[in-house]
Amino acid sequence: MAIRLPPVHALSAFEAAARHGSFAVAAEELCITPSAFSHRIRLLEDFVGERLFLRDGRSVSLTDFGRRYLDVVRGALSSLADFPLPHRHMSGPLKVKVTVPPTFARYLFLPNLHEFMSEHPDITIETYLSVPLYDMSLSETDIEVRFGAGKYPDIVTEKLFEEPAFPVVSPAYLKQVGGISSPADLQKVQLLRSALEPWQPWFEVAGLDWPEPAAGLRIDDLGLLLEAVRHGYGVALTRQHFAADMIASGDIVPLFDVQLTTPQHAYYLVYERNVRDRPEVGLLLDWMRKRFSMSLP
Repeated sequence: MAIRLPPVHALSAFEAAARHGSFAVAAEELCITPSAFSHRIRLLEDFVGERLFLRDGRSVSLTDFGRRYLDVVRGALSSLADFPLPHRHMSGPLKVKVTVPPTFARYLFLPNLHEFMSEHPDITIETYLSVPLYDMSLSETDIEVRFGAGKYPDIVTEKLFEEPAFPVVSPAYLKQVGGISSPADLQKVQLLRSALEPWQPWFEVAGLDWPEPAAGLRIDDLGLLLEAVRHGYGVALTRQHFAADMIASGDIVPLFDVQLTTPQHAYYLVYERNVRDRPEVGLLLDWMRKRFSMSLP
């Protein structure tokens, strides 16, 4: 019969919180966000079926059950820590976890990452994907790139770059609708929608008093949005970094000379302040600042 064990990362969070009497201090010790830390405690409380802490403002204290359980947890963690591992190296490999939006990863991060890896072959990079505008927790990664408004409290936020947005279309679709010569001609086409690239701000710059489209195909991934344009589903807004290859190949063409600079939608580096103390994280942050800020036209 399989033995159901509590998650070790939740046990370490429980022990740290009991020792400090504070979730915030314990989260800082474990180098995770307060929300991620609270999730670990809830996970453990769900596992044991009992409350472990009493909350009083910012301080916490153990329940009666929590005090009894702490003795067991400390004993188990101590046994694991003290068990001799003769073949274990004292220092593990240098590793940095990076979370990036899919389109940024596809068109910017991965095509350039080889530069950093060749300069620092001893640092392992683990890459994870996030959903822009939807997943706003830093989770347990070291560095995130976020596409959004840049308003992320209690974490370090640095703008990487912003680019103008402009409409694009496939040559086949352009021929199908009989050509598009002015922004007003967009009334006869299918406007592809995305929460990442809303139309209404661009309408204003183009002199169109139109509301945000409420119907039609919606795609909340900028790379898939471009694919939809290439396959002739309609007209969409995009940015130069992501559309450059398709424009160069002739798969899509830009429309008009009207571009929208949207500082409320830019790419940001986001990380916890204390991760900069790790040299490998600092090196990757420096490289990302230099590489992607300087890549602007």
